[in-house]
Amino acid sequence: MSQIDRFTKVSQAPTRPGSPGARQAFDVADLYSGPLALEKTDSAAADQPLDEKLRQAYFWVVNHAIISPFYDIEYNSTPPMHFTLGDRKLSLNLPTDQSYSSYALVPLLNLAVRRRCLLVGGPGRGKTAIAILMGVLAGYDLHEIRRAIQHGQPQMTIADLLGNPLPSSLVSAQSMDEVKIAWRRWLSMRVKIIDEYNRIPTRTQSALLTTLADNYAEIYDQIYECPPAAWYLTANDDAGGGTYQVIEALRDRIDVVVKALHFNTRFLGELLLRIEEGLQPERLVPDQIIFSPAELERLEGEILAVEFPPDLRRRLEFFASHFEFFEPAANQFEYLTKDTVKLSGLEFASLNVESSGKSAQMDLGSQSLNGFSVRALMTCIVFIKAMAYFRGARAVGFEDMRQMIPFVMHDKLSQNPDAPAFEQEGQLTLRVDRISWLRGLFDRSCQEFDRLGLERDDPLSELEAEFERGLEGLSASEVRKRLARIEGVLRDWSNGRKLYGHMFDDILKLKYLHQRYSNYLGWLKWQT
Repeated sequence: MSQIDRFTKVSQAPTRPGSPGARQAFDVADLYSGPLALEKTDSAAADQPLDEKLRQAYFWVVNHAIISPFYDIEYNSTPPMHFTLGDRKLSLNLPTDQSYSSYALVPLLNLAVRRRCLLVGGPGRGKTAIAILMGVLAGYDLHEIRRAIQHGQPQMTIADLLGNPLPSSLVSAQSMDEVKIAWRRWLSMRVKIIDEYNRIPTRTQSALLTTLADNYAEIYDQIYECPPAAWYLTANDDAGGGTYQVIEALRDRIDVVVKALHFNTRFLGELLLRIEEGLQPERLVPDQIIFSPAELERLEGEILAVEFPPDLRRRLEFFASHFEFFEPAANQFEYLTKDTVKLSGLEFASLNVESSGKSAQMDLGSQSLNGFSVRALMTCIVFIKAMAYFRGARAVGFEDMRQMIPFVMHDKLSQNPDAPAFEQEGQLTLRVDRISWLRGLFDRSCQEFDRLGLERDDPLSELEAEFERGLEGLSASEVRKRLARIEGVLRDWSNGRKLYGHMFDDILKLKYLHQRYSNYLGWLKWQT
């Protein structure tokens, strides 16, 4: 087999035996088929489940295109073999289930769900290369996707980014409405690449923000509606710095962040082969793994249809509830949030002067300077579903959630470097390693969830379930019983317990339920 044939080969074996998609893709009869069966084979490829095609694309990228021999997204079907190495006794696990390289997988999932991915890492680590590969996988010609890349540079104007008015219309136009714009071609594409976005001037960043966040471009009062697209932005600086500071709103619109890891020198032979044979993976992408626009549309729909079980949703709720609560922020209960402090312009340290006596391990919220936005939580759910879909599951699993949260929340949760938790032995590196920090926060949140026994005895779950069934036909005596139970839970919690973030949302939910029942009881009294 020639080297080109090897690069263009896509394995016909199921990429994930046992998954529903893989079972449909594999047919024993194919083992006995000869040349006359080619037509049938082509037809089968056309009917191939999209999750299987997505996995084939992933394995082609990691095996032939991007040299990323890392498995930092670990899955285990049985306890992994564990080693401790070095003076710091660092842990190394050998995963026992199919595991993945985040650098190849996260951009691919971003293509499937058409969100916004930031690739960070030093120069020459293949950030633009993998973004180009995503464009080719979306069906674009290599030259077309390369010409469409927007290269950030300090002189970039809004016209450079979006388009220019036609000179003839500028001369003849009687009003702004009559000015015709020659829009840039990249605005109409389903894959958009912004290289070194932190080198774009602040004013042009604002125009980019509108396009990226609201999916339209505006210049000279003219509007161009962009199609849904997967965005790829690159930056050499993890902190978002560069020639220009990235505006906060633009950073906030980025859905997922992935790092370009270093080159493993044990793979230098692969580079030598590519040089000697003149191989360019982006020119050798097999047709079998290229997605049509209709397939990408269907892919996103199938991902969103993946079930998110209630017990896992509850764990995500519990995890997210730790971070917004800030007890010294206000006297009114509803305003005890970090957002209250942020809007005031005061420093957190100026309010957090008294020791609360809370456990640094249990008070996860003390490690952040903000909570999660609605947008961040929605993005988190989408990528967790995408991860489950990629693995051929019809429902989200615990590990899907644990693996994807750090990449989505990477730039969403601002770390509080002065938190006592970082002063503990072995925790100092978490100020730098945000993926491990976020995964560790989720693990400790789950440990606390289990310690409190919330999976089997959640004080709110029954109250919520009762309320979800509706108020219609409820008698006044039943309403009074429910009000008494709500008051009983709050009375129990008011007996000297310290307040933590997860209790804050629960207390507000109890107040909400109490108010809804009280209003209904008032209506019943008015009727009689």
